[in-house]
Amino acid sequence: MNFFHILLLAIVQGVCELLPISSSAHVIIAEKLMGLDPTSPEMTLFLVMLHTGTMFAVIVYFWKSWKERYFASSKMFWQFAKLVSVSTIFTGIIGLTLKALIERVMFHGSAHAEIEQLFGNAYVMAAGLATVGVMIIISAKQQSIGASKDLGIKESAWIGVIQGICLPFRGFSRSGSTISTGLLLGLDKMRAEEFSFALAVVLTPAVILKELYRLIKSQEHSLLAANNLFSIAWPSLAGMLFSFVAGLLALRWLSRWLEHGRWHFFGYYCIGASITVLIVDHFLR
Repeated sequence: MNFFHILLLAIVQGVCELLPISSSAHVIIAEKLMGLDPTSPEMTLFLVMLHTGTMFAVIVYFWKSWKERYFASSKMFWQFAKLVSVSTIFTGIIGLTLKALIERVMFHGSAHAEIEQLFGNAYVMAAGLATVGVMIIISAKQQSIGASKDLGIKESAWIGVIQGICLPFRGFSRSGSTISTGLLLGLDKMRAEEFSFALAVVLTPAVILKELYRLIKSQEHSLLAANNLFSIAWPSLAGMLFSFVAGLLALRWLSRWLEHGRWHFFGYYCIGASITVLIVDHFLR
């Protein structure tokens, strides 16, 4: 990767990760157009570090509102911690179960089958984009109906379930599906947005550690592993910085569209993007 590749992928990641349009699908298509392999451990680590940059953008952007809503008192904090824990537990159960089923059933008989083999599958990405697009459009209509509900255990559990379904599939936007689920359950749009991104901050470190372990394991038989890791690390760190800046700008965009009733436009974009993914894949074969 050269500097231009790093900058472009970081901007795509930073904008698309925090908008509900699936950063992974966009980054993978961009990688393919640049002749890079999105299924390689090196590119997987790069993608995860871009996620890290957007995670820090989320913390900076939402910190003030989180302090007022969740950290103003110990009671509010523990209630928030309980809701996040419920969602994360359901995400772990569903996500790990799906991962095991895909690797053991869909890839039955393949040596060293891993969920990452799905990363470059255009049909999976297109299906994920189309699914979340429909969810966004439907939830945008629900958003304007009736009074908003409080976020409780039931709502947290359902959001966690949907987030778990998203994890194995590139193209199935985590933010798009979890915010849409919150709106469909009757939550206020800003509460759904804040809670969705709070879950992202909790989830991201575990994903980073997993991908670091996968990368180190893939390099364990190389005599130049240390040098390889260094050459892989510097573009990832540069990309993280660029994705942080792009992420802050994307969050401002998302919040404004939610507030002004333009949420459904993201859904139309996702459906269009799903068709584009299939077209691009066809011409790149």
